[in-house]
Amino acid sequence: MALHGVPDTTLRIPYFDFVTVLEVIQRSSEFLGRKGVESPRLQIELLLSHLLQMPRLKLYLNFERVLTEAELEKLRSLVKRRGEREPLQQILGNTSFCGHEISVTRDVLIPRPETEQLAEKAWQHLQKLNVAKVLDYGTGSGCLAITIALKCPQAEVHAVDISHPALEMAQKNANRLQAKVQFHLGDAFSVFSGDCQFNLIVGNPPYIPTDDIAQLQPEVRDFDPRGALDGGPDGLAFYRRLVTEAPQHLAPGGTIMLEFGDGQEQALQHLFSAAPWQFEAICPDLSGRPRILIAHRAKS
Repeated sequence: MALHGVPDTTLRIPYFDFVTVLEVIQRSSEFLGRKGVESPRLQIELLLSHLLQMPRLKLYLNFERVLTEAELEKLRSLVKRRGEREPLQQILGNTSFCGHEISVTRDVLIPRPETEQLAEKAWQHLQKLNVAKVLDYGTGSGCLAITIALKCPQAEVHAVDISHPALEMAQKNANRLQAKVQFHLGDAFSVFSGDCQFNLIVGNPPYIPTDDIAQLQPEVRDFDPRGALDGGPDGLAFYRRLVTEAPQHLAPGGTIMLEFGDGQEQALQHLFSAAPWQFEAICPDLSGRPRILIAHRAKS
């Protein structure tokens, strides 16, 4: 199979009479490594698994399989995109979140493993309640609201986002997974009546300080929606809004659980310790970094 030369910005595979799965993995890994992509071999294996519609581990049983010219052309395009630091999840069009496949595009923040821990704490809390009304604040892809709805069918789950494209994606994800979530388009609590109260508010608000966004990895800086990242000058703009706006919509004794960024735990503990709030805990993520805030609205 003759492969013609391609520009330096694309994957370059030397001429071969045939190109096998193993050869493609080796050369593509080298290419992605030069582009600064982390875990380049894993990345190409996942792309190849997606292209060939084959479980990743099955690739190891098919190292000698020869790719067709059409497959090779498609793979070259995928690898080029990853080399330009487009996130793998957006290339594939989906990611796994708490065991569920969540579709993602550039309109939504790609769910992180830390947010899976937030989801777990939320559903564990709700499973102790007979009846509960829940709000996912800034739902994005809908991953939190959908997971909570599937884990806690007794809960009435609501989700709000100011982005219409994001909300459309969240609704599609919920429909495909048959999760019962009521979605609302608008600016946070402005879409709810004054007497609408929740037993739990959960969210992953934007928390990156504005000036820090330029230093983020290209996968985040250039491809995640800026509105899902920018938390204002110190990253705490949305948390200050929640401190003042959430109590009206949180039932007495109700709980708020929020993900936050590195180094923000002391400021957030201070914010959520003033009346009517009662601070409960700062929980670490899997790497041991402070990551999740838990607080309550005082009962009286």
